[in-house]
Amino acid sequence: MYNIIDLIKKYAIERYVSSGIIAMIDIIISTIASILTIVVVEVILSNISISTHTAIQLVISAIIATLIGVLAMRTHRIIIRHSTISDIWKLAIATLIKEMFIAICVITLLNFYELNLVVILIFDSLLTFCFFVLMRMAMVVVYDTIKHNFISTDLRRNIFIYGSSDKSTALKVRLENSPHYKVVGFIQYEASSANLSGLKLYHFKGSSTEDLEKFFANRGVKHVLFPNYDTLKDESERLIPFCTSHNIKILVAPPIDEAIDGNIPQSAIREIKIEDLLGREEIKISMNEIISNFSGKTVLVTGAAGSIGSELCRQLTGFGISKLVMFDNAETPMHNIRLELEDKHKNLPIVPIVGDVRQPNRLEYVFSKHKPQIVFHAAAYKHVPLMEENPCEAVLVNVFGSRNVADMCIKHGAEMMVMISTDKAVNPTNIMGCTKRLAEIYVQSLGTALANGKVEGKTKFVTTRFGNVLGSNGSVIPRFREQIIAGGPVTVTHPEITRFFMTIPEACRLVMEAATMSGGNQIFVFDMGESVKIVKLAERMIELAGFKVGRDIEIKFTGLRPGEKLYEEVLSNSENTIETDHAKIRIAKVREYDYNDAAEGVDKLRELAYDVQIIEMVKLMKQIVPEFKSQNSDFAKLD
Repeated sequence: MYNIIDLIKKYAIERYVSSGIIAMIDIIISTIASILTIVVVEVILSNISISTHTAIQLVISAIIATLIGVLAMRTHRIIIRHSTISDIWKLAIATLIKEMFIAICVITLLNFYELNLVVILIFDSLLTFCFFVLMRMAMVVVYDTIKHNFISTDLRRNIFIYGSSDKSTALKVRLENSPHYKVVGFIQYEASSANLSGLKLYHFKGSSTEDLEKFFANRGVKHVLFPNYDTLKDESERLIPFCTSHNIKILVAPPIDEAIDGNIPQSAIREIKIEDLLGREEIKISMNEIISNFSGKTVLVTGAAGSIGSELCRQLTGFGISKLVMFDNAETPMHNIRLELEDKHKNLPIVPIVGDVRQPNRLEYVFSKHKPQIVFHAAAYKHVPLMEENPCEAVLVNVFGSRNVADMCIKHGAEMMVMISTDKAVNPTNIMGCTKRLAEIYVQSLGTALANGKVEGKTKFVTTRFGNVLGSNGSVIPRFREQIIAGGPVTVTHPEITRFFMTIPEACRLVMEAATMSGGNQIFVFDMGESVKIVKLAERMIELAGFKVGRDIEIKFTGLRPGEKLYEEVLSNSENTIETDHAKIRIAKVREYDYNDAAEGVDKLRELAYDVQIIEMVKLMKQIVPEFKSQNSDFAKLD
């Protein structure tokens, strides 16, 4: 049940008045203007006498003329509280249309040429236009009165908007009617003026910490809103550290297409995430070419419920594919991604299949029934310490499972298979990395055999390697976030450990680009920029949460885990890669393997894994991949 305050807020504030009522008000005040014109003309120009019959005809023509002008210029559709100068011109043109129609009626229908038509039209146009403008000004005043009386300003949070750009000032306009945020000023590193859009523009170039503290304390500001991610990254070493150290929340605005009716919903403005501040520009790719490559195709994604697989599915649904087949053995995540995609893409056939890449018969059913043309193979076990403790399962999924998918692509005539690999396959130091390298070896040797005519088929095989993915299931950032929420400590394995990072959407775009630009049988790697020190990542996350490192939340070093190394290999340099047309994507130089040898190796590894002959299996892995040298692992004795 709505109480009276809720009803006023819902109807008087949110909806205010409908466009139909606005049109009716316009007609009424325009008619009043015409009646006043008749009276004024008779009083001022005593030689003119307008009969009652003529006056009525003039009023009727004014009503019809106003209706035509309002509908033609759609002035009743203008959101009055957001009116601009261009809207005033629309009112002027609507007035002109009215006067033109009245003139036509007087000359052709009323037949009283002795009437001083010019005087009437001038008076009527001035009064009508003024009434239009005054009515709208009055409505804005009434709206503001209602808004300020019934929206509790005590509940609104005072915020600074960062910057003086058009985007920043547009944010101020979009938040004027927000029940959640009150903009009290702008702030930026350098300022070109003292005021912006009616509010003070603060600048902190050369300012001390005390000056910044005064800016925020004097206005009771506990939030800074950035208009986009670019400005956010610009302040990663200036304003951001100050805010995090003084418990000031940092917010980022959504893209313009997330605004609703010109306003920003509270849920759309979110606090920044650590991945927003990594400082590396995301890879740019040719989306049009990718879309044309996948349009009309049936696409299969294995591991579709995982972090990478689910994002691949999200992006593929926007590429005009004819059918999406999702394959995974995780029931609940599969159910969730299916509901998400079906809700957004009701006309796209989406087929969720629960299955395991270790089961060839299940894959046979999927390929024979749905005939996928493009296959993205993302199904894999990925956690290094866990696979070090369960090496047989790593081999069965990552190696044997990849072989099953690749063989089905050949058998059923898929056009392309894109396999997701990892930077840990480069000079592997753990079981997981070696199994991914073994999968690469089999897929690439199969592609070479196809090219040389030793195996019949038409499938192109493409492999993509990239580093750690931000926010993926079980990755370091969600783990740190959970530990911070729990009050700490935040655990880091080693003070010097570093990693390369990329975002999930970026990783998936890399996969798409590789599939588009590849001629087949290549391993693509990505220039991931500078590696990130994990302890610095932990410190920044603690600060962004509003805590002090060491005082509120402690960082605890736990030691390297089995198979873990301090530094990941540089994926992309002139010594181990070949350039492509894309500045950020290169082709890895790797040793080629004979297909028969690779297939025989996979068969032996599968048998040893099924029999849980761990030592013999790892020995064989090291024979096939001689660069596999275990670190911090019991398997180091086998090197």
